[in-house]
Amino acid sequence: MPSVGTADTPLRVAIIGAGPAGFYAADALLKQDDLVVDVDLIDALPTPFGLVRSGVAPDHQKIKNVTRVFEKVAAHPRCRFFGNVTYGTHLTLADLRQHYHQVLFTTGAQTDRSLGIPGEDLAGSHSATEFVWWYNGHPDYRDRTFDLSCERVAVVGVGNVAVDVARILCRTPEELEKTDIADYALEALRESNVREVVMLGRRGPAQAAFTNPEVKELGEMEDADLIVRPDEAALDPLSQAAVDEANDRLLTKKVTFLQEAAQRAPSGKRKQLHLRFLVSPTEILDDGTGHVGGLRLVRNELIRADDGRLRPHPTDETEEMDIGLIFRSVGYRGVALPDVPFRTDWSLIPNKGGRVTDGPDGDPIPGLYVAGWIKRGPSGVIGTNKPDAQETVAHMLADAASGQHAKPEHPDAKATEQFIRSRQPACFSYADWQRLDALETEAGTKLGRPRLKLTRLEDMLAVLQEQA
Repeated sequence: MPSVGTADTPLRVAIIGAGPAGFYAADALLKQDDLVVDVDLIDALPTPFGLVRSGVAPDHQKIKNVTRVFEKVAAHPRCRFFGNVTYGTHLTLADLRQHYHQVLFTTGAQTDRSLGIPGEDLAGSHSATEFVWWYNGHPDYRDRTFDLSCERVAVVGVGNVAVDVARILCRTPEELEKTDIADYALEALRESNVREVVMLGRRGPAQAAFTNPEVKELGEMEDADLIVRPDEAALDPLSQAAVDEANDRLLTKKVTFLQEAAQRAPSGKRKQLHLRFLVSPTEILDDGTGHVGGLRLVRNELIRADDGRLRPHPTDETEEMDIGLIFRSVGYRGVALPDVPFRTDWSLIPNKGGRVTDGPDGDPIPGLYVAGWIKRGPSGVIGTNKPDAQETVAHMLADAASGQHAKPEHPDAKATEQFIRSRQPACFSYADWQRLDALETEAGTKLGRPRLKLTRLEDMLAVLQEQA
């Protein structure tokens, strides 16, 4: 039998998830000079690039330029894209093992963590991800509705996603209409009555998860003042000691920025963005109609836990605020995949360096791999996925060389495509995406915008049908 990785018998790899981790892995696989690899990127969405399209804020266009790298990968003659194909619905693990030597899962962390407090199920209580996917035109979320008739909104969390949500709520229509925000979201935000956004962090400014560029941007919006309370910007003795010991220039710069912001008086802009620290929500209050009407908070103090980290500890001091809408952004969880091991305690697929294992301390399962957030948990930025994927690919290549892979009965590329299309006739190729991309950018150019997104699967299929 010919060795795998030759022109006659290429190494066949399926990557489930066509986001950054998937594309970085495909790039590493396809760059091998002494190994012939066929890569099929399979995604539940009809469009490629994952969170670069549906997660990155529309007013952060420069970050989206990473798709130029991914476009070069997709253009490789041995790389294919199958969009609108869902693992577990259209394809099973057994199916994939019949067609591929290796299967790599890069499905990310698809759900939000809950707050675990009373009232979280009230109308007007949402995850930040729902809102992000809505304003970015995710087909599964484009019909969600958010009551923007209230004047005050709470965003629980101080990570970069929370910052994105707060910033989008505070942007002017004129700022947003220069972006690729979904057109229906632009119109809804144009009619928004929101005048005050309150971000809530359970720890202090030194522990805030947002980056310096993100928080700096909050102070530069056209019609929203950034407001920080001086008492909450001040560091407690434990935090001050931790900052001094860390001797981290970026951390010091972040703290200094927040403390300087706390000394500035509001300039009278139409909206206000309040950045709070050392407070935790304990209950979402009902307005009497089953809708969010308020939020009960407890003041925290920081204590040193047994693991040495500074943890928030509730005090006896509480407060209530009137709000009409709340978004939680307190972390993300991976979702278990059919027939694939899963660690519910860590919400990821158990693995050793990207090799999927049969349980936390189990042995690697030949031919199964993982990369990205579903491998390591929800941490890092887009670029973090590159070395992560490269680590996994190194193990994939080593296993291929030693014969530790699946033995598919139908490894032919044409047979695989026929099989996928038999299971999902409405799958999208990369050529289909290129046609949609051209239409979106052309429509956007006419309006002075980067693109005008197609957000309904039916509309995408109809457009492709018209061009056929």
